[in-house]
Amino acid sequence: MSAITSHVLDLSSGYPAAGVPVILEREVAGSWNPIGTGLTNADGRIADLLPSEPVPAGVYRLRFDTGKYFAAQKTRSFYPEVIVTFRIENSDQHYHVPLLVSPFGYSTYRGS
Repeated sequence: MSAITSHVLDLSSGYPAAGVPVILEREVAGSWNPIGTGLTNADGRIADLLPSEPVPAGVYRLRFDTGKYFAAQKTRSFYPEVIVTFRIENSDQHYHVPLLVSPFGYSTYRGS
């Protein structure tokens, strides 16, 4: 499993958000560099953004293409993408970043 994982839940349907495109980026010298991509699975999870080795300390972000997801559901939405930026201080830990999304709002937190 990747050191950074995510889980997307669609609060408007009450189901996992399958097929959400996700890009993982790392900030290096003020620029964002893509380091992993994937799609959420049928359970709304993405566990293979990176190889299963520790990641260096630093600032990272997950970009969720919520516009594409809601368009596939034939649902209008306000946010075409959600970007969650976070800091990794201990490269030996696992970082799980869940996203709760609806067409007109979202929430996130550090999971376990």
